[in-house]
Amino acid sequence: MKFLDEAKIYLKSGDGGNGCVAFRREKYVEFGGPDGGNGGRGGDVIFEAVANLNTLIDFRYQQHFKAARGRDGSGDSRTGKSADALVIRVPVGTQILADDRETLLRDMDTAGERFVILRGGDGGFGNEHYKTSTNQAPRKALPGFPGEETWVWLRLKLIADVGLVGLPNAGKSTFLAAVTRARPKIGDYPFTTLHPNLGVVYQDDREYVVADIPGLIEGAHEGAGLGTRFLGHVERCPVLLHLIDSTQDDVAGAWETVRGELEAHGQGLADKPEIVALTKTDSLIPELVEEQKQALQAVTGGPVHAFSSLSREGLTPVLRLLSEQIGRERRPEDPDDFDPDSTDSEAAPWSP
Repeated sequence: MKFLDEAKIYLKSGDGGNGCVAFRREKYVEFGGPDGGNGGRGGDVIFEAVANLNTLIDFRYQQHFKAARGRDGSGDSRTGKSADALVIRVPVGTQILADDRETLLRDMDTAGERFVILRGGDGGFGNEHYKTSTNQAPRKALPGFPGEETWVWLRLKLIADVGLVGLPNAGKSTFLAAVTRARPKIGDYPFTTLHPNLGVVYQDDREYVVADIPGLIEGAHEGAGLGTRFLGHVERCPVLLHLIDSTQDDVAGAWETVRGELEAHGQGLADKPEIVALTKTDSLIPELVEEQKQALQAVTGGPVHAFSSLSREGLTPVLRLLSEQIGRERRPEDPDDFDPDSTDSEAAPWSP
């Protein structure tokens, strides 16, 4: 399935049905008079977040969505049928933006969440509505009220626990394939990954989602390479795993390049907890791996890990560190992280 993370669509809610002008004229039936019914209400336009979607590709082939109009009223005091709502299903993590692409209308970040973006038009009154003691034969009825319409932008930001960042060909896709059942494209050339990939890691009785995005190069925030278009998919990640190819000459410069692009992108990416790790250590002797670690520690000021996704040497400690970090970053109300011995009244569930 082709990945699409941005789309522009047109929405229109349903018009209301027209009111009816009718009179009751039946032989041997007394008390005749106006009996025109009201029109039905137009359909709403509703967005619903569903968990089994991970792309906006459906909106590539359909950009116009119109809800049905309400039915007209009829004689015998019959109100027209209201139209059903038009439900548009989007992946969890979809942001709904106004036509200016800046005003956020809703962030659909929870499975099952619904958002009524446009209300359907009300139905018009029939002539029975205007019947009074002084106006016993009104011939007035209202047309249905028009629905609302607008253009909106849909922007998908994948929801994951760990975001992989690094230069192209740093081993991000190989890492994802080694620790999850995801099967991203892997090659020995830059920009093998052209769209984000997700995978689920199972470690120490806990599972978390890892997002792999295309590599960054110097000047990405100005549009170089694939730019920073896909950085939005790691904005929700509580932890970043920064992977650096240990076989390159300047590992410190590689770290500084990516960090500069994260800071230029903004959105708090540079402030997120970061775990730095060297990859492809199976291609170097242990002495060279240690030299690269020391060179990288000199600029990062923190611990540097090293592993090989092919031989899996050093991989388990990194996964455990990610699991521990996610456990600290997750909300206290997460049932997977609840501590039954905690004395915190806010974290512990109520019991009688």
